[in-house]
Amino acid sequence: MEPFKGIVQRGAQRGSALGYPTINIELKASGVSGVYAALVRIDKTIHRAAAFADPSRHILEAYIFGISEMLYGREVTIELKHKIRETGKFENDELLKKAIAADITAIQEYFEN
Repeated sequence: MEPFKGIVQRGAQRGSALGYPTINIELKASGVSGVYAALVRIDKTIHRAAAFADPSRHILEAYIFGISEMLYGREVTIELKHKIRETGKFENDELLKKAIAADITAIQEYFEN
């Protein structure tokens, strides 16, 4: 799969409210959806991340492990490495947070192997 390149834009801040701040770029590809283990390139540095592709909103989000700086307006490249799961619906924020935590554990295990 080809990497996705874009300028980081401000999102709805939902990830931050859940404790998982994300960067957001426009998702131009169709047929890509769900949660992925990903690599994010910022300048010349590559970071591991959890990515969420939402084709209904045309957004690719990434929670970058170990990064807390604001990246709005910066160009990044997101490479989706391994699909963890398809998009799901959650009854409440607590169930969503548990799913995100499980996704992050699965992604960390993916990168360790």
